[in-house]
Amino acid sequence: MPDSSRPTPPAETAAEAARRHSLADHQGGANLHHEHGEGADHDHDHDFEGALGDVDQSLWAQDNVVLHSVGIDVGSAGTQVVFSKIHLQRISDQLSTRYVVLSRDTLYQSPIALTPYQSDTLIDTAALGAIIEDAYEASGLHPDEVDTGAVILTGEALRRENAQAIAAVLAEQGGEFVCATAGHHMECMLAVYGSGAARRSFDGASRILNIDIGGGTSKLGLVQKGELQATAAVHVGGRLLVVDDTGRITRLDPAGRAHALRAGFDWQVGSMTQPQQLTRVAESMADALLRIVKAQYIESDVQELLLTDPLPDLEHLDGIMFSGGVGEYVYGREARDFGDLGKRVGEAIRARLDAGALPWKLLEAGECIRATVLGASEYSVQLSGNTTFISEPGVLLPRKNLQVVPMPLPLGEVIDSAEVQQALTASFKRHDLTEGAQDNAVSLRWNGAPTYERLAALAKGLLDALPQTLQSGRPLYFIVDGDIALTLGHLMKEDARVTSEVLVIDGITLWGFDFVDLGRIRMPSMTVPVTIKSLVFSEDPRSHGKSDPSGWHRHGEGALHKHDHGHSHEHGHDHEHGHDHHHHHDH
Repeated sequence: MPDSSRPTPPAETAAEAARRHSLADHQGGANLHHEHGEGADHDHDHDFEGALGDVDQSLWAQDNVVLHSVGIDVGSAGTQVVFSKIHLQRISDQLSTRYVVLSRDTLYQSPIALTPYQSDTLIDTAALGAIIEDAYEASGLHPDEVDTGAVILTGEALRRENAQAIAAVLAEQGGEFVCATAGHHMECMLAVYGSGAARRSFDGASRILNIDIGGGTSKLGLVQKGELQATAAVHVGGRLLVVDDTGRITRLDPAGRAHALRAGFDWQVGSMTQPQQLTRVAESMADALLRIVKAQYIESDVQELLLTDPLPDLEHLDGIMFSGGVGEYVYGREARDFGDLGKRVGEAIRARLDAGALPWKLLEAGECIRATVLGASEYSVQLSGNTTFISEPGVLLPRKNLQVVPMPLPLGEVIDSAEVQQALTASFKRHDLTEGAQDNAVSLRWNGAPTYERLAALAKGLLDALPQTLQSGRPLYFIVDGDIALTLGHLMKEDARVTSEVLVIDGITLWGFDFVDLGRIRMPSMTVPVTIKSLVFSEDPRSHGKSDPSGWHRHGEGALHKHDHGHSHEHGHDHEHGHDHHHHHDH
């Protein structure tokens, strides 16, 4: 008989019980089938949570994903917004499945607006917000109807105060955005893919130099057989100097003033100019850019215009392409004058090319001013399937919008840790990321035998490339496509330099330009949902096409936005696809 004199302890609430619940409660397969209460502080999810609705609708949803995406490009000179609808369908291919793009439609493409400024360097965020609001209104889409989006900040938009203010404007718009700040090297990469130069280089197995001339800078990208080989940036742009209808200077960047001095004019904001004087400045800029392309630095002051290391010796080139706003004038596709130097610079470059200033063939135009317009598609959710190493699920998961840093080194039979370190360090630089300043997901390809010697060398090289991350105690995220996660994770966690938590998952293929969301571990399959969001291209040589054994997919004509191809793999468990509204469909 119970002792009625002893006080009864208060009943534990469901929320309190749930908060005590963790993955460790399931060790040995115990208590797999249960649900989590409201407000639960658990570190995992369950494959069987949630009921399916109408059977036919559920079956269609399993194999079809329709996404609305928005891309916002804020640059030194121009701002543009593109809304897209992308329909992806899952196809089966032996033991795996993936999504392919069935159709892509541009729902709305905003006029290209001049990026509004409050001062010489500070962007007017209220006016920028109005541009974005007008684009939403014109598109007919409410922010709640947009599944995902990307904003790319380039040039002056990269300034710290600008970037913070722009992020605040976007947060007010609602929805979730992948925010990518593209410094010089990443801008070169975006232009190479966006202009079509990478695709053309792959198709022709050729070596092409893409020259993207924007409002503030020019980006040089050398691409061979579809692979980007080298990048450089030059302080030559079409909007470094702006005049009003009377010829009075209303905006003059320091680089614009330097270009004017080089041409013999000591100008300030407010100075009066003559058309022929502006033409002389533009011709001087065109000459400087072409000398840099030809690496003619002797007896010339043009080297001071380089914003990065110069390109290596170009040697043999099969052709050159131009993109960016000034590229429109190089190819004669734009005739309007916007009160800056863009028209004059483009026409001066074309005149010099026609006169044989460069020894290489001018290739036909791809995308010019819209070469770096970005859309974003949350295009697939893969499940890490073979093995996982997750040292502390509650700390490491879930995570949103981790930018992927690919380790591009092909791993040979003997793995050199120094080469691994150099490759990963170079990848951080190429993506304009400061190692250790933020959490990133390092991705790599694995092939060959998983011997201790190879894996230990790989682990050492990867950790050697992450000194600031290790010092700051940031968590380490690694995503690999081969079945090595468990061993690699243990090797890293046992390294004396590693004091933080470590996650290594495998069975996932990622690229540069990808961002990932990592979900909680799912029970009982012990898999991690990885939602892949990619900056999407219209001409992207990395895409996987089913009908093309080379891995390329043929695209329709006329797409002015970038898109990608989604693919997913199943690993004997469930498969899901995600939307950016904090829910997903399981099947």
